[in-house]
Amino acid sequence: MAAGRAGMGECGVSSRSGTLVEPVATLAEPEATPDGEAAELLPFLTRSARADTQAAAAQHALALTGSEPGRVLLARQAGLLRALAELAEAAAPVPARDAARALVNLAADPSLHEQLLAADPELPARLLGRALDPQWPWADEAAAALANLSREPTPCAALMGTLAAAAPGSGLERLVCALCTSGYNARAPLHYLGPLLSNLSQQPAARAFLLDPDGCVIQRLLPLTQYSDSSLRRGGVVGTLRNCCFEHRHHEWLLGPGVDILPFLLLPLAGPEDFSEEEMERLPVDLQYLPPDKQREPDADIRKMLIEAIMLLTATAPGRQQVRNQGAYLILRELHTWEPEPDVQLACEKLIQVLIGDEPECGMGNLLEVQVPEDVEQQLQQLDRQEQEQLEQQQQGLAGESRGKRPAAT
Repeated sequence: MAAGRAGMGECGVSSRSGTLVEPVATLAEPEATPDGEAAELLPFLTRSARADTQAAAAQHALALTGSEPGRVLLARQAGLLRALAELAEAAAPVPARDAARALVNLAADPSLHEQLLAADPELPARLLGRALDPQWPWADEAAAALANLSREPTPCAALMGTLAAAAPGSGLERLVCALCTSGYNARAPLHYLGPLLSNLSQQPAARAFLLDPDGCVIQRLLPLTQYSDSSLRRGGVVGTLRNCCFEHRHHEWLLGPGVDILPFLLLPLAGPEDFSEEEMERLPVDLQYLPPDKQREPDADIRKMLIEAIMLLTATAPGRQQVRNQGAYLILRELHTWEPEPDVQLACEKLIQVLIGDEPECGMGNLLEVQVPEDVEQQLQQLDRQEQEQLEQQQQGLAGESRGKRPAAT
């Protein structure tokens, strides 16, 4: 088997698990405001300000965050940033909502994270408290701002420190509970907790918590790979599982009866195919005799993350054997035939190569620990660039064909 081309990647957690929450829609952007005028907003954003002026100031600040110049302008005002953070957890509903949405937009720009944390080092803790408050109406905005902040290593580590320092039952445990509990907050769906957990799972401490055999946390997350109400929540959970699969020491447990992760990764990739009786017996029970209306995961990015998670589980010889024994090839074979996205199809091809190819030579039993010589790594990077260029050309060609199609005469 060509282990190098099968593609384990570098040993570590892929930065692609960072998930961006798009900026919240704002009112029409006001004209660019000089620093002095922006600073004049500060007295009206404090909690002691009159309710009507406070609401107008928060609305104006939100409008400013709708453009890059406006966000940069606000980021230069540490006092304003602190005031927005405090107002986002205030009791006044409208100013708190607009302040929270302004923070979502500010946190969507990674270049502003340093200023946000410098202005208010307690910002991650403030947002976390509101995101996990089952009575808070703007908990979704708080979770979205946290999801954006946690995309970058420094604020992600700061948030992980906040969670680790929390009292038992009020840190990551509470976050997972909120994510897995339907109706945790009757006024906020909390789908953004999925991307947030995915980002946090880039941290070793978060993965240690998630993979604790005594905690049964992973088992609670698995059903959410089929969560139909939100691709945000579903994708966040799949990203979390993918990141956890980098920990090859836990593969035997993840694939074993204690967790049995593979059927949960394969089921979203399965369609309504009718296998022969012999093939059907090779599949896990949950993948047998699927209904004729069974739909595959509609989101291409999520399909790719599912394939990457399975690829990581094949890093060791026992893992490869377990994945083969559970009929993964059959599901992937049909997926490859159906898959419309070239990059997802390529990822599927690489995984199939691992499953049907020869075992690697002695000394390469764990593909995550293989040290690739520098010259070979450069060659592989060149091949990856060529593959990416080919994919882009294919996608451009498909787009051109689509634009060139004319409606049929009627």
